[in-house]
Amino acid sequence: MLFSPLFAQAGVLSALTAFFEKTVSSASASGGTLNSQTIPLLQPAVNPDPNPSSGGGDVTVVDSVALVPSDSPAGTPADTQEAPGSSQISVYTVREGDSLSNIAAMFDVSINTIIWANDIKGRVIHPGDVLVILPVTGLRHTVVKGETLASLAKKYKGDAAEIASYNELEGDAALAVGSVVIIPNGEAEPSSAPAASPSGSKSSTIKSIASGKTTEPYLGGGGPAIAGYFAWPIQGGVITQGLHGWNGVDIGAPRGTSILAAAEGTVIIAKNNGAWNGGYGNYLVIQHPNGTQTLYAHAVTVLVSVGDRVTQGQVIAKEGMTGLATGPHLHFEVRGAANPFAK
Repeated sequence: MLFSPLFAQAGVLSALTAFFEKTVSSASASGGTLNSQTIPLLQPAVNPDPNPSSGGGDVTVVDSVALVPSDSPAGTPADTQEAPGSSQISVYTVREGDSLSNIAAMFDVSINTIIWANDIKGRVIHPGDVLVILPVTGLRHTVVKGETLASLAKKYKGDAAEIASYNELEGDAALAVGSVVIIPNGEAEPSSAPAASPSGSKSSTIKSIASGKTTEPYLGGGGPAIAGYFAWPIQGGVITQGLHGWNGVDIGAPRGTSILAAAEGTVIIAKNNGAWNGGYGNYLVIQHPNGTQTLYAHAVTVLVSVGDRVTQGQVIAKEGMTGLATGPHLHFEVRGAANPFAK
C-alpha cells in the first residue's frame, strides 16, 4: 500500500508552513519577491526532536533552590542523570594542600574508605603519599539486642578492630540496639537471611560503601564475560570459596605457590609491606589493555613493582595468608568484567 505525503508527520508540516509564512511576510514587508536566487536555504535541525520543548511553565524546582531543565541538548533528560559509579581501583598521589575530605570528594567515596584502604593512622596524610582509592565493600547491619563488635565480626567474617575504626567506636563500646554499623569487607552468603531489626524489617543489606548504592546478591563486581582473556592465576590450586567480596574467588594452594598474571598489563598497585591494607594484606593490581583490572591478595611476597609491564602467565607474587586470611590462599578479583572462575 502506498502512502501519500499528506500523511507526513503533522509537526514537520507545521514547522515548514510556519517557516515559509515567515519568509513570505518578511519579503512582503521589504517589497521584495522570492525567486531561486533570493529564497533562504533551509537550516538543519540541531535537536533530534522536530518539536522540542520551549520554556514556560514546565520548569521543575528542586528544594526551592535548583532548577531542572525540561530538555537536555539532545532533547531528552537522559544526559542530565547521574552517571553510575565505577568499580575501578584508582591511585592518587597527595599534593600540597590536599586533605582527606577533598580527595574523598574528588573520587566520590567516603573519607573512611580512603583511611581503611591505606591504613592511615591519625587521619594524617602528607604530600607525596600514594593512596589507593578502592570502592570499598561491606555490610550495613542494624544492631539487635545482645550483639557486640566481636559477634558481628564473627558473623560476617570481618575484623572487630576494623569495624570499630570504620564506625569510630571504642573497641569495647556497647552497641546501641537499632544503630547501624558498617562491616568493612564483611561477607554474607547470598542465600542467608539478613538479621531482622526490632521492627521486623530487613536490615542487613549488601551495600557498596563507596557509592552508597545497594547491590545484590554479593558485595560488588560483575560485568561482561570475556571468553579466554584471563588465564588461571596460580600454579595448581583449587577454588575454596566461590564468588564473594568484589567479584572475587579464593583459590587454595600451599604457601609459597607462584601467583601468575591472568593477562598482560601494567602493575598499578604493589603493596609488599605486610600491613593490613584493608584486609588484602600484601597484594597487587594489574591494569589490562582492555580496561579491566585484576587483583591478587594475601600474598606472602609481591615480586613486581608499580609501573612494571607483565605478560600473561608471568610469576608476580607468592601465595600466603597476609591480611584477612585464615589459611594460605589467593583471593583473585576481576574488575570491569565477569570473573571467569566464579562458581
